[in-house]
Amino acid sequence: MIRLDNISKQNGHQIVFIEASAALNRGEKIGLVGPNGAGKTTLFRLITGREQPDEGQVSTDRGITIGYFSQDVGEMSGRSAVAEAMDGAGPVSEVAAELKELEAAMADPDRADEMEEIIKRYGEVQARFEELGGYALEGRAREVLAGLSFTQEMMDGDVGALSGGWKMRVALARILLMRPDAMLLDEPSNHLDLESLIWLEDFLQNYEGLLLMTSHDREFMNRIVKKIVEIDAGSLNTYSGNHEFYEQQRALNEKQQQAQFERQQAMLAKEMKFIERFKARASHAAQVQSRVKQIAKIERVEPPKRRQAVSFEFQPAPRSGEDVASLKGVHKRYGSRVIYEGLDFHIRRRERWCVLGVNGAGKSTLLKLVTGSASPDAGAVNLGASVKMGYFAQHAMDLLDGERTVFEELEYAFPQAGTGSLRTLAGCFGFSGDDVEKRCRVLSGGEKARLVMAKMLYDPPNFLVLDEPTNHLDIATKEMLIEALSSYEGSMLLVSHDRRFLAALTNRVLELTPDGVHSYGGGYTEYVERTGQEAPGLHR
Repeated sequence: MIRLDNISKQNGHQIVFIEASAALNRGEKIGLVGPNGAGKTTLFRLITGREQPDEGQVSTDRGITIGYFSQDVGEMSGRSAVAEAMDGAGPVSEVAAELKELEAAMADPDRADEMEEIIKRYGEVQARFEELGGYALEGRAREVLAGLSFTQEMMDGDVGALSGGWKMRVALARILLMRPDAMLLDEPSNHLDLESLIWLEDFLQNYEGLLLMTSHDREFMNRIVKKIVEIDAGSLNTYSGNHEFYEQQRALNEKQQQAQFERQQAMLAKEMKFIERFKARASHAAQVQSRVKQIAKIERVEPPKRRQAVSFEFQPAPRSGEDVASLKGVHKRYGSRVIYEGLDFHIRRRERWCVLGVNGAGKSTLLKLVTGSASPDAGAVNLGASVKMGYFAQHAMDLLDGERTVFEELEYAFPQAGTGSLRTLAGCFGFSGDDVEKRCRVLSGGEKARLVMAKMLYDPPNFLVLDEPTNHLDIATKEMLIEALSSYEGSMLLVSHDRRFLAALTNRVLELTPDGVHSYGGGYTEYVERTGQEAPGLHR
């Protein structure tokens, strides 16, 4: 379906691909993996024809349609989310737009004298809309948007009023609605809540075309893909199996390559020792020359390329009292919408709560109430004795000083820390080499998130409140964070759509549903086993 034959590509001074080849076949579900900067986005752009290889060829079967979802969604405004989603389906979206204009014209008293002409045109456009399957398409568009957690009001409102994250969902809906022969998805799991993620997972499992996707969500990837294409030092390596199998296989390959390398090095050392010992003796000259020639012919085994793995260890957090936070009789509403009515909730030392609930249930509101970022309309919120809180929220990234470099931001936060210590901290969170000299204003969303996390965890609080901490973090950084937080002695309250993160770190679940608030002893894994659902109302 899509073939990459001996492609080479260089971006500036960076060599991205060197005679790389891969075959992507109809019906395959493939995960594209590789470290940041390896060339995943470049590969998508080569397949879609946005870029050309320097050498080699990218070929696609004649007539196939390709849908490409990227993080760069462009400008969106002036149309409803439904119309924007339908845009990917071709001419039907233009007909739908004209239909909406004509409906508005028919309701406009100032255009009464044109009414006969407008009604005639409306009949023609409506017939064309039906012919193109427009009404069925609009129904499907609303179904897809609902799956991605849009309300009816958001679907019909101006897409320009939506935040960047919701515009991403509209762009994703456009590709899903298009139903192309091949779907290229670059980080589709970013910006999604758990409910939307589970819906998307089900959608992609039932998709019959070729799927090639990247994702920083290991669980999401494992459930969908059956093949992995890895970008490694300019090559494309293919593994049959999901992400978990790929990691096991790669580790096994590295172990075997290391063993081969060590065996060859031992053999070469033995041969060199013989040559050194007998090279001055005429009686052994023939043997020495023979062995020198043999060594020259041997193809050298390279040691495996070591993946840069970083780890982060917490300084011990100061101990808090047994009672960490409590909400008593809390009422909270926004306008006419009631979020909480008489909520009682208590967090004790070393409890790690995750908060689950459908969009708008009040997950982030609860975190804001606990941290004092929002006040209850009635009731009381109290922190316990000796509680030192750290709060990670998306708005925290806006508080970074844009003119400071990454290193200066850390230095400003921790003036007593040594340069080596801060550079190690920066490296743990993905800022190595010249990255520490980047100014905060040019950092991506993921880089800002990592910097805020680094600042929060260097001098650890004993109560962590985390609102979607894994957004934008790559798999390696997430694993480092999970490992670090596993040995964390403090208390936690968190919202996350990453099921691996939830399963690894929680020991309590607070579920917000229309029927009320429910708490569960045991972590996320126990919650799934007990309820049979991965999110409120969504069964496994």
